Amino acid sequence: MFTPELTKKLNRIQTPFYYYDLDLLDNTIAEVKKQGLSKGYTIHFAIKANYNHKILDRILKAGLGIDCVSGREIERAIEVGFKPDQIAFAGVGKTDEEINIGLQHEIYSFNCESLQELIILNDLASQKDQVADVAIRLNPNVQANTHKYITTGLNENKFGITIDKLPSLFELLPELKSIHLKGIHFHIGSQIVDLKPFEQLCEKVNELQLIFEEKGYPLEHINMGGGYGINYEEPDSHSIPDFKSFFELFDKNLKTRPGQQVHFELGRSIVGQCGSLISRVLYTKEGYATTFAVIDAGMTELIRPALYQASHRVDVLTSKKASKTYDVVGPICESSDTFQRGISLPAIERGDLVAIRSAGAYGEVMSSGFNLRDRVKAYYSDDL
Repeated sequence: MFTPELTKKLNRIQTPFYYYDLDLLDNTIAEVKKQGLSKGYTIHFAIKANYNHKILDRILKAGLGIDCVSGREIERAIEVGFKPDQIAFAGVGKTDEEINIGLQHEIYSFNCESLQELIILNDLASQKDQVADVAIRLNPNVQANTHKYITTGLNENKFGITIDKLPSLFELLPELKSIHLKGIHFHIGSQIVDLKPFEQLCEKVNELQLIFEEKGYPLEHINMGGGYGINYEEPDSHSIPDFKSFFELFDKNLKTRPGQQVHFELGRSIVGQCGSLISRVLYTKEGYATTFAVIDAGMTELIRPALYQASHRVDVLTSKKASKTYDVVGPICESSDTFQRGISLPAIERGDLVAIRSAGAYGEVMSSGFNLRDRVKAYYSDDL
């Protein structure tokens, strides 16, 4: 990915910054279209992964929809050019203002996560003489085998309506005259690389769909969520996830009805590998048991390692020297501001350029101004 010619161009830019390989993004989207859209699946891009305008423009042109979890994300999607009927709105804590934004734009679906939210949505829609289209987010209690902070489908997680609440749901629904139930929605977690949990999810969905039908609620669509992971260790050899195996699993295991739509919400798997955080070495420092490589990017630009011990590959772009072991750390006044510990890298010096890989998802969007640091810029392969 990082050729000598590209490295020379990047080396002229003030660090740190985000770099996006738009050719890789285009190729990834093309594979999603080939393996998913071509089968008739509806795919919403999870805008929380990356709301960069240039990236959203490409996703829009490819025919994907948008999965939002805030009112401002809905507005960003509309600004970029997505149509309201392409927008699904999830989120466990929607404010009245955010719900009204969705109602104002008459979005495709509110993915509701509690009985109380359904009541509030019904009241707000009634005030506007509207009927809100709804998918009920259910918590299937499926173990996603991922980090506990990004597991979302277990009974102890805050997301969705647990299965034991279904009798109360079916008792409530007839009273909600400003609600139109059109589907059910699931999301069991993020960065899932073992497909087995998705197979288990299909089994649960098949059972739940029968229950809804028995209660007189045939479903227009089933939203299976997202969460498909990427390879953080070897981003070059696994630059595009295996979407063929992912979608074939649902072909095989999900029992749909004639005319029923199946929706997905993919984020990281589409944009994760196309982005890198480019940084420069400020200092090398010998400790008692390790050598620190202090770089000018920190948890303010990529918080994932500090937030939930995520591992990102670090490549040195401007050194070919014999290898040495380093802890790669940032400049922020937190001990958790560490990207890698005890990794072997070409011996580096002050001024060397490094790339922290697989930062296209949950990098730029989670950046902060902690320590009053400036927000950093983004650069693109078609601009260099």
